[in-house]
Amino acid sequence: MTQPSSSTAAVATPLVVGTGLVALDVVLSKSQPSNPRYWAGGTCGNVLTILRYLGWRSSPIARLRPGGATNRLLTDLSRWGVGCEFVSVADDGSTPIIVQRIGRNAAGEPYHTFSWRCPNCGSRLPSYKPVLATEAAAIVSGLGKPRVFFLDRLSRGALVLAKAASEAGAAVVFEPSSVSSPAMFREAWVLADVVKYSHERLQELPEDLDSATGPKLLVETHGSEGLRYRARLRGSRTKWQRLDALEAPILRDAAGAGDWCTAGIIHKLFPKQSAVWDKLTDKTLRNAIRYGQALAAWACGFEGARGGMYEVEHAQFERDVSAILRDGAASAIGTDRPDSTSAGITCLCPSCESPDRAARIVRKAVRRNVPLQVSSFASR
Repeated sequence: MTQPSSSTAAVATPLVVGTGLVALDVVLSKSQPSNPRYWAGGTCGNVLTILRYLGWRSSPIARLRPGGATNRLLTDLSRWGVGCEFVSVADDGSTPIIVQRIGRNAAGEPYHTFSWRCPNCGSRLPSYKPVLATEAAAIVSGLGKPRVFFLDRLSRGALVLAKAASEAGAAVVFEPSSVSSPAMFREAWVLADVVKYSHERLQELPEDLDSATGPKLLVETHGSEGLRYRARLRGSRTKWQRLDALEAPILRDAAGAGDWCTAGIIHKLFPKQSAVWDKLTDKTLRNAIRYGQALAAWACGFEGARGGMYEVEHAQFERDVSAILRDGAASAIGTDRPDSTSAGITCLCPSCESPDRAARIVRKAVRRNVPLQVSSFASR
């Protein structure tokens, strides 16, 4: 489980900065119910961590709250070398916690579900809070010159940051999950160079979006059926092009496949500069998207959105992806071995932190036969 080489000088290494969902993933597998895994996650958290794994410098902008969940999240980001200089930790913040359960149905097919409820006490887990516009304005001066700015959640603060990064020469990559605010969506649409979205989650875009001034690349994913894309190259808009999905050599968990695809496209589109559109050819664009699909196929061989990063050496990862691109087969993938030394589910939600509730939670866990780290209460 090695990290990518840092032989390239930092000044020559591309920088990605982003804001959006940075969360703590609690990955629970039916095959290993007493060994949960606690990993940094969320769309923004995954994309930026994957790009760091691919050799970029990466720095998320997030507004978290003190506590055990934040400690685990930041520890995991630091493990992979992700910069945390733009992560604030204060009482008015929030650290989202997402519980992912992985299992197999009666036919033996893998499935996963996501929950925002504490697996111990059933309380609602903390949700996302965006960076405030006032805080974003103060961060702008420290952004430097990122190659790419990524956002997946809309807020006034996110748009302030995206606009500043764009004016500094960054390519803006926008990955919406919904059209929560049509007005802000239109702003992001105009700012963005790349917009990637899931057809399943965002079936209809606002009708008044201007394709002439909008993103230079649109990517619409269709899950196991692949994706379609269209681009504005050398001033003209291409027709929609379809690419079938690359088959996963082993399918254990499809969660996070879209994040790997996004990171792969960014990695191949912007290796040397942000403004690539005048020189970009159809073949280069197709190869970049195909590489993203290969990363997505590889990621499906492991449990958790970024599980492969914890199980496979980086050199093996590169060999596997090359094999998938070449002939659709990876030489070695997945072990079902959880990357965790903890035994039992640690209480991380605010409701569980209250000492006077500890006894009730333990009794409830015992009744439900759920392993629980009682020592976690004493450490708070």
